[in-house]
Amino acid sequence: MQLIQTVVVKQILTENSKQQLFDQYQSRKLQLQKECDQLQFELKRLERTKSFSPQTLKKHFEKEIQMRKEKVKLIEFQIEQLHILPLGSELKEKEVQALIEVNIGDSWTDAVKKPTIIIKDGIIEDIR
Repeated sequence: MQLIQTVVVKQILTENSKQQLFDQYQSRKLQLQKECDQLQFELKRLERTKSFSPQTLKKHFEKEIQMRKEKVKLIEFQIEQLHILPLGSELKEKEVQALIEVNIGDSWTDAVKKPTIIIKDGIIEDIR
């Protein structure tokens, strides 16, 4: 019988992967800042049309802008943590689904252990 199981994928932090993560964080942060600017622009444009209630409109846009600003703060925190982490650290990258084979007589505790795939610079280094 086959079962679907969650497999954790971890990445070993190297100079190369550290730089890639930093670049991803920076580009995401820049994108969120652009979205905030665009939302503020749209708010001002819609306020001039007088088609919507100014209070409701402002409340909605401020909520969206605030959500993005919170995400920017989180990214800034992640960047700080990235600088602190030593090379060789294992970072959880994602989880994927895998099929496992179980048969009569197999150890259930071994079958349900969460396997882990370790990646270093895009190459599978180990499967635990």
